[in-house]
Amino acid sequence: MKLNGPYFSEILLNAIVSHSMRWCKNEPKIANQIKELDCGNKFLDKVCFGLFNSLKAGNGQIPIVQSLLLLSAEECGRGNRTQAWLYSGMAFRLVEDLGITIDSRKYSSVRFSDEDIEIRNRLFWTCYFWDKLVSLYFGRSPIIQDTPVSPPRILLDDTAEIEIWTPHGVVFPEGTHYPPTQSHATSCFMKMCSLTEILNQIIIHIYDPVRKSTEAEFQTCLVQQSSSLERWWDELPVFLKLIIDNLPPYSPPSHIVTLNCIYHTTNILLHRPALCSRPFRGAAEETHNGKPLVQCVSSATSILALYDLFRRTFGDGHVLLSMAYSIYTAASIFLLEIQALRYASPQTLDKLRFCVAALNRVTMTNPVIKTALNLIEQELAKLGIDIRDSSNRDTQHISLARKAPDVSRPHSDQLTASSSSPSTIQTTQSPLLYTVPPHGAFSFTPPPLAKQREDDSNAMLTDPDPSLAIPDSLKQEGMYEIAPELFEAFSYVEPLSTTMGGKFETGWGEGEAM
Repeated sequence: MKLNGPYFSEILLNAIVSHSMRWCKNEPKIANQIKELDCGNKFLDKVCFGLFNSLKAGNGQIPIVQSLLLLSAEECGRGNRTQAWLYSGMAFRLVEDLGITIDSRKYSSVRFSDEDIEIRNRLFWTCYFWDKLVSLYFGRSPIIQDTPVSPPRILLDDTAEIEIWTPHGVVFPEGTHYPPTQSHATSCFMKMCSLTEILNQIIIHIYDPVRKSTEAEFQTCLVQQSSSLERWWDELPVFLKLIIDNLPPYSPPSHIVTLNCIYHTTNILLHRPALCSRPFRGAAEETHNGKPLVQCVSSATSILALYDLFRRTFGDGHVLLSMAYSIYTAASIFLLEIQALRYASPQTLDKLRFCVAALNRVTMTNPVIKTALNLIEQELAKLGIDIRDSSNRDTQHISLARKAPDVSRPHSDQLTASSSSPSTIQTTQSPLLYTVPPHGAFSFTPPPLAKQREDDSNAMLTDPDPSLAIPDSLKQEGMYEIAPELFEAFSYVEPLSTTMGGKFETGWGEGEAM
């Protein structure tokens, strides 16, 4: 910026400021100044005006692509689907027009510097990542694909890997502070890109709204991507991997938590279709295949534990849209459990109540989540279940219009404790109990003491928002066996939509509040 180099523009600067306003508009020190700037809308207007003039003149450069990506993310969080989709589309078209979709080393007639190659590689994979997320959010087909001539997933500049990461805009209680933490931003970005390649295949073969896959294609995708996802998790460095039954007392950097949340979301999106909307064939080997259910439930409970750790360290106002979408995806599994069993156990209701409360808390920074909440509430209304009263822990039986197979035993019996069966699995659940601070209180979670565990019940009673107390069922360790009848029951129900909205409508003047 100081030298006004080729990778700086006032448009990009305004886009960064506009995008950042949503995360700091509630900070006491600068809240009044932000209000005077119309909560960042003045910067947004400058960005749009500058982009229009640049594109009109045909000045499509890398800072313009970066500005469009920031605008797309900002509008996506606001719930303006049309604007988000159009801005991202323009960014992707410009990337192709600039030749960034092709490895820069293959251009024999152009000599790029090492800096140029690095920036072009990073920009391609950033676009690749955002393309998959925005396609998933809004039910669209991915645009950018990895080809043999695409830029490699290699970054030469790894200085961001060793930088100390510090949270901004978070006020910790007196006597506490966020400990010095290595960023690991470079390795996290690289692993996120490889994870997105798996997600891309899942979207194309399972969730593509235009082309429906055959049964054979679906099964092939399930087998191949399940293997790829397991390999990805096994190869994930220990400093990026969050094991739910061994979480640290404070949240690691936000990009590391996001990486783990997207992994669990991808795991659910891959295995959930194997539970639902597929004819149950009744073969012995399929009847006892509980892996999809185990994977979905395990990842769903893991997402809740990760969110709980994150918000206790940084607060609700810093929850990213991708994490909120992960909570929505987790909620779909708990809804499926109720629909399949025609039985809402107190433990499942606690998890679902936790999801709804969490999503309600993040709508201020991510209004698009309101649509996800509406979808959940519609399903609950169909089931005749009211989760608003957190003190109501009675078992709720439901009746579905489409009859599922009779499951004779309740859920707590279906997941039967076992220590010897070869088909048993270890759940990834946290043994620690956390209680929730008041809204807006950014707290540092110290390591739990033995006495704290004894006083957990009293702490929960004094919590002003008990709906966000981490459910007890997340903290019970053990080995579980999936009964065949339970897996069969899931094959008769339909999951929630993966998209946070229906078809696109026009709403240019007022935006599309969701």
